[in-house]
Amino acid sequence: MSDNNETTEETKSMGDLFPDLGPEAPVISGIAHDRSEALATVRGVPNEPGMAAKVFTELATAGINVDMIVQAGASVGTADISFTVPESTVKEVEKVLIDKHDELGYRAFDINTKVGKVAVVGVGMKTHSGLAAKFFTALSEKGINVLMISTSEIRIAALVPLDQLDDAVRALHTAYGLDADQIEAVVYGGTGR
Repeated sequence: MSDNNETTEETKSMGDLFPDLGPEAPVISGIAHDRSEALATVRGVPNEPGMAAKVFTELATAGINVDMIVQAGASVGTADISFTVPESTVKEVEKVLIDKHDELGYRAFDINTKVGKVAVVGVGMKTHSGLAAKFFTALSEKGINVLMISTSEIRIAALVPLDQLDDAVRALHTAYGLDADQIEAVVYGGTGR
């Protein structure tokens, strides 16, 4: 019964799992966007174990839902932590960061509300090559600056300047051959979807 060529649940391709899709079926099912994002950046956080945990624990305690996260080394011994939150929670984020400044030991923070998220959504992101290349090529050809990137098995998302969000949505519709008149899904900030 154990044949080396037997396909296991983990190694089944999308064609094995969804035979009705066929080889030419589109993987991308839609373009989603969200205008209600805000980008917070905490600058000069001590770059040591547990600091990111402290930042996000304080935000969670205040009931703030965080979506995309990026940490980058800023200078020797410090890091910058950027994350997106629903724009409706900006005042709460500011309050937490100001109240917990001594505990978190950061140098400064800023919040940018002029950002939006655009995503391609579909099945089989991991089993089809070239999807990310197409996504970022489409945006770069329109001169759209990507501020942050997030991926999962069902989506590729980018945070972009809000004034470029509509252009980004149109560029991705064209790149993936989707009908630009169709209703786009709206991704609500902080849902992770």
